[in-house]
Amino acid sequence: MIEAARPQPFHREPQRITSRDNPLLVRLRKLAQDGSAYRRAGQVWIEGEHLCTALRERGGAAVQAVVNEDAWARPAVRDLAAWAPRIALVPAALFKGFSGLESPAPLGFVIATPAAPALLTQAATVVLDRVQDPGNVGSIMRSAAAFGVVQVLALKGTVALWSPKVLRAGMGAHFALRLLEGLEPEALVALHTPLVATGSHAGALLPSAPLPQPCAWVLGHEGQGVDVALLARCALEVRIPQPGGEESLNVAAAAAVCLYESSRRSA
Repeated sequence: MIEAARPQPFHREPQRITSRDNPLLVRLRKLAQDGSAYRRAGQVWIEGEHLCTALRERGGAAVQAVVNEDAWARPAVRDLAAWAPRIALVPAALFKGFSGLESPAPLGFVIATPAAPALLTQAATVVLDRVQDPGNVGSIMRSAAAFGVVQVLALKGTVALWSPKVLRAGMGAHFALRLLEGLEPEALVALHTPLVATGSHAGALLPSAPLPQPCAWVLGHEGQGVDVALLARCALEVRIPQPGGEESLNVAAAAAVCLYESSRRSA
């Protein structure tokens, strides 16, 4: 989570880059193509006006702005890029080489990989147990931010939280949450909030379940669900009524339903 503050815009002349072998572009290709490269590089590539604006509104700091030359004439793009201490202008053809989007964005920011915050022991929490799909993880984070969750704890085996695909699916939620990843299940011992597991066929029905406030929602692997040993440590297991007869909900859809219900009851 990035604390809200308003950094002042910088005034720098942009650097024009024309070679694909430029060290910055080489680094951006690695960050864009390897979902865990940010762990080694110590930097994250965020792409698109929405994510860059979300970073700025949360008081985040960018190391570098990279702007598609074709978009530099747009005042809104120049204004957003000016929040970074350095600006690079890159031809559209080269920008496509490190863009993760079908239609390359007008700009992106390089940011320092956020340091892991301290775990909050008594806060509304989401625990990700080996959730593999980046789209699911990003969507869960978006729901978590929307429904008042404070932190997301990703256990080992969960997709990298700051990978490009998770960032795109999260739509800026990263900058509103405290994120810890690569945790062993034993780290959850420090939580004083009860663990509540989601399941497809077992447990109390969500509408009538005695949900603790706050709680830590445990969301499991798309195919295997919550690990058996972790499930045994949960104070409660719930399932969502499905009168339409489907076998189960997608984990991100289930998370949205559960987090909404938890938020509704705490209002």
